[in-house]
Amino acid sequence: MPEFIADIRDIKFALIEQAGVEKLFSLPKYKELDLDTINAILDEAYKFAKNQMGPMNALGDSPGAQYDPETKKVTLPDSFKETYKLFCENGWLALAHNPEYGGQGMPYSLTLAANDFFFGSCLSFCLNALLTTGAGHLVETFGSDDLKRIYLEKMYTGEWGGTMCLTEAGAGSDVGACRTKAKQDGDHYLIEGEKIFISSGDQDMTANICHAVLARIEGAPEGTKGLSLFLVPKFRVNADGSLGQPNDVYCSGIEHKMGIHGSPTCTLIFGEENKCQGFLLGEANKGMRAMFQMMNEARISVGLQGAALSNAAYQLALAYTRDRVQGSNLLTGKQANIIDHPDVRQMLMWQKAYSEGCRALLLRTAMFYDLSESAESEEERARYHGYLELLTPVCKSYASDMGFKSTELSVQTMGGYGYLTEYGVEQLMRDTKIASIYEGTNGIQALDLMGRKMPAKGGMNFQSLMQMMMQLGGENADHPILKDDIKLLGDALNALITAALHFASVGKEQPIQAILNATPYLDLFGQVVVGWLLMEQAVIAFPKLGAIAKDKGVDVADLKAMAKLCNDNEEAKFYAGKVKVAQFYARRSLPICAAKAEILKSGDLSPLEIPL
Repeated sequence: MPEFIADIRDIKFALIEQAGVEKLFSLPKYKELDLDTINAILDEAYKFAKNQMGPMNALGDSPGAQYDPETKKVTLPDSFKETYKLFCENGWLALAHNPEYGGQGMPYSLTLAANDFFFGSCLSFCLNALLTTGAGHLVETFGSDDLKRIYLEKMYTGEWGGTMCLTEAGAGSDVGACRTKAKQDGDHYLIEGEKIFISSGDQDMTANICHAVLARIEGAPEGTKGLSLFLVPKFRVNADGSLGQPNDVYCSGIEHKMGIHGSPTCTLIFGEENKCQGFLLGEANKGMRAMFQMMNEARISVGLQGAALSNAAYQLALAYTRDRVQGSNLLTGKQANIIDHPDVRQMLMWQKAYSEGCRALLLRTAMFYDLSESAESEEERARYHGYLELLTPVCKSYASDMGFKSTELSVQTMGGYGYLTEYGVEQLMRDTKIASIYEGTNGIQALDLMGRKMPAKGGMNFQSLMQMMMQLGGENADHPILKDDIKLLGDALNALITAALHFASVGKEQPIQAILNATPYLDLFGQVVVGWLLMEQAVIAFPKLGAIAKDKGVDVADLKAMAKLCNDNEEAKFYAGKVKVAQFYARRSLPICAAKAEILKSGDLSPLEIPL
């Protein structure tokens, strides 16, 4: 299998030079941080991903997770267990979580950047750890003091695992149709029911697994308003923190899937013998509200899965095209590496644009999270929280959709070899597809964006974000080389806004128009936001490229001299790539936005009218 490759320079650029992680250093929470620490953590994360996790990726695919129907237990590859121990010992599991309970207290944006390496190198391994800290954060936010004392440190340090249990057979994405029951029994509840599609619902890496379970207390209202959230351990826990008897919860089987074979997707049975103890997290009948904390965290991580795997596939495809010799250059007639063929270069450019643009989207959104938690004024925190709310469904959906599209292009770029298992990209493509499905399908994310997030606060969050995006164009309207491309961005922004205004005006009388067009509108939203972020990268990169050229005595207008400079100087090559990919995306993608907006405003209802 190929060695894992990541563009650490691009990750540092997106986090430090673009998202501006240094802004956090002036805040009390992060006053001990500096750029040397940030860079060192990212260097170590890449090293760990490359040396420890990358070599496991093939094992995560085959044999993957195994289920024994006699013991009703799931086993993972031995290398997963060994690496998990090192992963936790090095503090990677709870990098952004509370140091009081075993976390490292780092910014969420830094955690997301580190996870870019981890997800890209072996996603199925990471999925076995990903939900643990999310479930732990639920305990920290909503749990009693006793629950925090008993469970939290063991979860944040990885000694115990965690899951999220929402989905039930027949209910699917309709969480309100939950039939799992809870009956009060002293200081706890007895849980009875079945949950399906539970990532890492059983595994043999941790001594205990702590399930965050949605259930309905006897007599509670129907629908989501009657759901409560419970912490349900696989093994009961004694008052001193030691493990007790099994808690009447077991795995009845795992699913056979298209990808992520090393992440067991389990069916869990709770309370078959009426002995399954659960502990209320937060208030009764407010479990869905509490669970959204974990769901929103997970949705951004799912978007990162799309971006990380597409970046990993792009790096493999890029390396392959540089080495693979086939055919001749159509202009010179000389034998060529396939990277010299125009169609191959175009496919590589799309991969670069999607992968790096979605990475920038995710890291910028993570920075909004950090600032919403730590900015000094309440007004600032509210503004950043508004951006976070608005962009979370876009992160999840657009990054997962474009991640799959980009990995498919990686397979296509490598031709027949891309279709072969040993070259790695076909596994990345299969592993990526789930990201558009779980944690709320992308169609659900679109309805959330259109129905909840955009109208929030009378549309003020949306207006504020649009104003921030327009500011880039206003400040760079006369840019020496990007002004025409920035105008294309402005036109795309106007198309996005006019479509939003259209749905706001017709939504009350014809809500079906908004519902039918929610998914293509979210796609348009992501397309424009990524265009903005790529253009912002180009604006940042251009003067830095000019400074390198000046230092080397090269005229930026001399194309041949600049080409030689980029061949000889990695920093010049990097910054030139940022300018060119932004121009490519602006010229090939953004002009389509106006046509998409017109389609959305057309009022066409033919998908609902055709007899199928």
